[in-house]
Amino acid sequence: MTELGTRLKEARLSKGYSLDDLQEITKIQKRYLVAIEEGNYSIMPGTFYVRAFIKQYAEAVGLEVDEILDEFKKEIPNQPKEEVAQSISQSPTRRKLNTRSTNRMLETMPKFIVGLFIVVTLVAVWFLYQQKMASNQPEEEVDETEVEYEQQVPPPTDPALEEEEEPAAGDTEEPVVEEEEEEPTPTQTISEGVPEGETTSYTLSGTETMNVRIEVSGDTWVGIRNAEGSEQVEARVYTAGEVVEFDATANAYARIRLGNANNTKVFINDEPLQFVQTITTQNIIITLQPGE
Repeated sequence: MTELGTRLKEARLSKGYSLDDLQEITKIQKRYLVAIEEGNYSIMPGTFYVRAFIKQYAEAVGLEVDEILDEFKKEIPNQPKEEVAQSISQSPTRRKLNTRSTNRMLETMPKFIVGLFIVVTLVAVWFLYQQKMASNQPEEEVDETEVEYEQQVPPPTDPALEEEEEPAAGDTEEPVVEEEEEEPTPTQTISEGVPEGETTSYTLSGTETMNVRIEVSGDTWVGIRNAEGSEQVEARVYTAGEVVEFDATANAYARIRLGNANNTKVFINDEPLQFVQTITTQNIIITLQPGE
């Protein structure tokens, strides 16, 4: 293993990334990542890809790319002159294509402007014609007719009947409204975490749901899996401001992998989860026990 490979591997391990994790982040095949760490550049598709892959590797593990390339430039193979000459020879062709596209656009532009002017003129003529036609139409005469309203007088009422209909003062009973007592809202309980290595286990009770929300304040690896180990959300490096949400009620279980716990806040049903451990890379397991 070369000094460059050792430096990159140490940075990867300090971030808590496996080679599979790094493959997901950089989209570089795992065998090429292993070759970089071992200094075996012969299996690379070309010297151009060696420098590109090393640059992506360094960026993913948080190293200064320019510093790494300058410090270990003797170990990194240089790009052959043939590849450089080939890339330079292709540039004039691209310029010609761009020039042709620009010329075609300039040729088409006057035709487009003329067509647009004709359309606008036709719309304006049609609008003025409609206004003229509307102004020439005679106003309809409205016949005002007097409408007589007959005043309806209610029939006389018998005072004796009104007295019979009025209930006695002592006969009125006000309905008694019983106030229903509000049932207390059950509150959830999150047990104290039980640490074991880099894993801390919690138990959630007093609720029927388990909604997980992770707020990210800096670059960190986040992944959520179920009890069978299946991935529930996209496991990758999340940046500041991103939020990871997942409803784990159906699984009654969630295993959260944090690459840098200091850059995250975990909430269970909107209640913050208190970290028991202060290590950077850690796993959090939450088990739901409904009905307790």
